[in-house]
Amino acid sequence: MQVNSTRLGAMNPDHEVRNELEQKLLDAQDGRISSDELLETLMSSQVFMPIQDEKPAVLNVQRSSRAQPLVLNAEDGTPVLVLFSSPERAKGFTSDYPGYGGGLLTEFTWVLEKMGRDFGIALNPGSEIGFDMEPETVNELVDALATRAKH
Repeated sequence: MQVNSTRLGAMNPDHEVRNELEQKLLDAQDGRISSDELLETLMSSQVFMPIQDEKPAVLNVQRSSRAQPLVLNAEDGTPVLVLFSSPERAKGFTSDYPGYGGGLLTEFTWVLEKMGRDFGIALNPGSEIGFDMEPETVNELVDALATRAKH
């Protein structure tokens, strides 16, 4: 499984570790743990998924029961789901995407179950504590999750 680090430079406040997942991200970037160990931690972690704000309908009743996550396109056109290791990590990034002020804090495995296959993942894009996951790796995780559910 391939995980690409997006570590971006010198120490700054963005480098502050907020939870176990972020510590494991740093450990993997520094070569202290393998990418497989990082993925194991990710599979048991919560992530924050920015979702599109819905304009309130009459009487402020929500019209839809489907969340629209923030999905960007890679240079080759591949859809990339944007996730964060904590809601605080999302604030700076989502300010560039009007309408994505809210989000959902959920288990990473739930995201895999709901999103399906053939998309990449950017965890903490624009942050030193982040990485990109290729669609092939996401597909492997979805398959592993389905196999686990059968047993």
